[in-house]
Amino acid sequence: MKIVAATNNKHKLDEIKAIMENMNIEILSLSDINLNIEIEETGLTFIENALIKAREVSKYTDGIVIADDTGLEVKALYGRPGVNSARYSGYMGDEKDSKNREKLLAEMKNVPEEDRAARFCTVIAAVLPDGTEITAEGFVYGGIGFEETGSNGFGYDSLFIVDGFEKTMAELSPEVKNKISHRANALKEFEKKFQELLSNNVINI
Repeated sequence: MKIVAATNNKHKLDEIKAIMENMNIEILSLSDINLNIEIEETGLTFIENALIKAREVSKYTDGIVIADDTGLEVKALYGRPGVNSARYSGYMGDEKDSKNREKLLAEMKNVPEEDRAARFCTVIAAVLPDGTEITAEGFVYGGIGFEETGSNGFGYDSLFIVDGFEKTMAELSPEVKNKISHRANALKEFEKKFQELLSNNVINI
């Protein structure tokens, strides 16, 4: 079975492939199907944005399409950066991730350790050939560190200290991260819903 992931982000693709490797599914990127489009994320929630991306790409393929929307929600910042996580600093060049982290650290500068709770959220949305749509959420909880630590991962990983590990996401090995991450939890929930539809003959792939 082949599924098109509505992204060309290598980090996301590698994680999705690693997490779904036991599902006997081949994950294709947009470039794999020669699709070069920019999709404007106008939704106010992760679910809305994931569905926007999956629905748009499904117009160009007759197969299954999945998309994700992921963000960091910080309690002290009333849920920011949230759906704007990827463009929080307004910088969209190669240094985007570092600029986003710089802004977050600056905003959290005077916030004490006990008030630095945060969570990562991922929503997976899928559009199937018959128009059936599936959404699944995944979370991982932790807090924001006072400085960057670790060299693995991307985005805000080097600032996010994972509950129960006392390490940042960027200090965890890829194998551990892909078992406990927000994206892993969302994909597990997606797999469960997808298999239920298949077993109940609601969909026929």
